[in-house]
This record gives sequence, C-alpha cells and structure tokens, in this order.
Amino acid sequence: MANSLVEMYRIKDLRKKIFITLSLLIVSRIGAVIPIPGIDPEVLKLFFLSQSSDSNIGLTEYLNFFSGGAFSNFSLFMLGVMPYISTQIIVQLLMLVIPSLKKLAQDPSGHKKIQQYTRYGTIVVCLIQSYVVTIYANSIPGVMTMSTVPFTLVAMLTVTTGSMLLIWIGNKITQWGIGNGISLLIFAGIVARFPEAVSVLFQSISAGVLNPIVVLVVFVMFLVVVALVVYEEQGVRKIPVNYAKRVVGRKMYGAQSTYIPIKVNPSGVIPVIFASALLSFPLQIATTLGQEVRWLAAFANWLNPQGAPYLIIYALLIIGFAFFYTQVSMNPVEMAKQIRENGGSVPGVRSEKLEEYLTKVLNRIVLPGSLFLAFIALIPTLVQMFFNFPASVAMLFGGTSLLILVGVDLDTMRQIEGVMKMHHYDGFNVDGKKRKSKHI
Repeated sequence: MANSLVEMYRIKDLRKKIFITLSLLIVSRIGAVIPIPGIDPEVLKLFFLSQSSDSNIGLTEYLNFFSGGAFSNFSLFMLGVMPYISTQIIVQLLMLVIPSLKKLAQDPSGHKKIQQYTRYGTIVVCLIQSYVVTIYANSIPGVMTMSTVPFTLVAMLTVTTGSMLLIWIGNKITQWGIGNGISLLIFAGIVARFPEAVSVLFQSISAGVLNPIVVLVVFVMFLVVVALVVYEEQGVRKIPVNYAKRVVGRKMYGAQSTYIPIKVNPSGVIPVIFASALLSFPLQIATTLGQEVRWLAAFANWLNPQGAPYLIIYALLIIGFAFFYTQVSMNPVEMAKQIRENGGSVPGVRSEKLEEYLTKVLNRIVLPGSLFLAFIALIPTLVQMFFNFPASVAMLFGGTSLLILVGVDLDTMRQIEGVMKMHHYDGFNVDGKKRKSKHI
C-alpha cells in the first residue's frame, strides 16, 4: 500500500489530476466560510449557540450535513450542490413522463441540451431557496446589516451564483481531476466537519451528557457498519454470457465466455443523496415560511427529521430511487439487446426470455441492497434518539455519512487504480510493483 502511494505520485498525469482535485476542493471549502454580504457573522454565531435546542437548528444541522457547515455560516456556498441534485431528480422523472424528452436524452447532441435544461432549472431552484434563506435571516434579530429589500436582492444573487460556481467546480473535478466532482464536494464537506464533531463529542462526555461506555459501544457499532458497507459495495453477481463464433469483415473471432458484473448495490450512494435532496427542499421552505403560514408550520412539524413520518418517507424514497437509478443505468432491455446483437447468450435462458431474466435478477439483487441502504441511512436518527447523541455528531458518524464516505472513497480509488494500471502499475490491490516497464 505504501509503495502504491509513492508510485501514484510518480505518474505525471495522475499527479496532475490529484493536484487539480485537491485545489478545487480547497476553493470549495474557502467559499463555505465566506459569509454573504449583509450578514453579521458574530450575531449569527451567537444566535445558533443560544438556540441549540430549537427545531430550526435541527433543520440547520441537517442542511449543514450536505453543505459542509456552509449553511450555518450563511456563506457563498450555503446551499451546496443540493439544488442541482434536486433538479436532476425532477428532470429524470420528467423523462419517464415525456417520451420526447427521453428521446432527446438518448441522442448525443440532445444529452447536452438536457444538461443545459438541468442547469437552468438549478438556477430557478436556487432562486427559490435563496429567497427562503432571506426570510430566515430576517427572523434572526440583528443579523442583517442592511435593509430588507437590498439584502434580499444581494443574497439571492450571491447565493445563486455561489451554488452555480460550486456546481461548475464539481464538473471541472470530474472533467480534469479524479473521481466524481459532485460526490467529492459532499465528501469534502463531511470530512471538514469531523474535527468540530469530535470536539462536541468530548465536550458532551466531559459535561456528563454522554456515558463513555455508551460512546464506545456506538463507535464499535459504527466500525461494524463501515465493514458491512465495504463488503456490500464490493459484492457482485456475475451473469455468464457465451458468445459464438462470428465474422467481422475478413476476420473470424472465436467463441468466448465472459460475464456481466452486477453489483449488489448498483446505484451506490446515489439513492441516499437523492432522497435527502428531495426532502430537504420542501422541509427548508416549510420550516422557514411556517412562521407566517400556519399550515406550513404544521407540515414542518409533521416532517420533522426525527419523526416517524419523515423516517418512513426517507426509507421509501431510498428504496424507490435505488430501483429507479438501477433501471436507468442498467436497463435490462438494452442489455438484452446488446447481448443478442453481438451473438451472445446466457446459459439456460432462451433468447426471447433474456429481458425477463435480467429484470428478475436485477430486482432480486437491488431489493436487499436498497433495504440495507435504507437501514444504514436511518442509523444517525436512531442513535440520536436512543443514545442522546448531539445532532452534529450523530449525522457525521452515522450511516448516511458512512455510506457517502465509503462509497465515494471506493469509487475514487477505483479510478486512481485504473489510471495506474494504464501506466503499467498494479494499483492498490497488490504490492504496488511495476508490471512491465518504467513508462510514465
């Protein structure tokens, strides 16, 4: 492993990608602490310290989780990338309802238009959420240093621009760096809050709020969860495929056997992120506007992140998105079509029954994987409810953060390993020695 890390930085192309990724992640963290114009940071800090038991603070902690603490700072990146993810969900659902939109997405040039529509929709979502943020700021005494109308306009412009800049950073990480940019931004936000969470945990133990034995038991449970997440992320069902002899031009290709690898959890952490994004949008609006509209206040109380309705809806959304994303990314109809067009067959399965077989296999694999995702994602709330853990600690050391951290880490390591193997290195699975030559 140590040799692999050394060899990783000897590859010029990989070294450049890692440097670009780290540089852009640092920029995203700088923007998370720069407050928007018209906000007094000291008053804001005192407000959150004095209102630590308020329900709005629980929502703030929830939004902080995905923005890396940027929301409570009222920073440039306070909305994070969640508006973009919410818009992606809406566009994906519209593609199921509108056939012309789905046909447009399948065309290479049309795919760019879909991305453009997603960005325009993100701007609309950002403007709505940034306006709600100004109402929330107006409810905090003395936090605004300018009058309401100028602050509203400046805040909406600044926050929307900040979110779009953050999305641009994520896309550039994907394009020029290593790993999935949007996922890495969420990953960096979670990691950046660990020191604060550890500090809060030790303060709670010192104050006698938490029993050290209980904390130790919970941490052992978290280690077991990490092991289970890693095991589940690497689980694969291999479907054998045999290809007959075929003639291409003047060449004849012999028969060969291969397999289709289907992961136990093909969608990774996407369902958890999608479900959280879809719930955070109405929850933020209802909680903020509930101070003026009575039925919105009742809805916000009903959808409390620690309440049974929220947990049930959250779990169902994770399961639903797991099936939805798997069907989109691994369409059994398209898989069967490609196998037949290339002269392939699955042993023991008739050609006309191939779609039905692949669909059944996918459903049998995705169901336990999605149930596992839902269970892991509910751990933070259960720990907070039964062990009286602080919200900031439970969210960061809980199942959702572990899923994101482990999933993004494994995906990034796989990409790094792929680049290393292209340059004749063995990657992270063996001792890191060179395979063929010193070519870099």
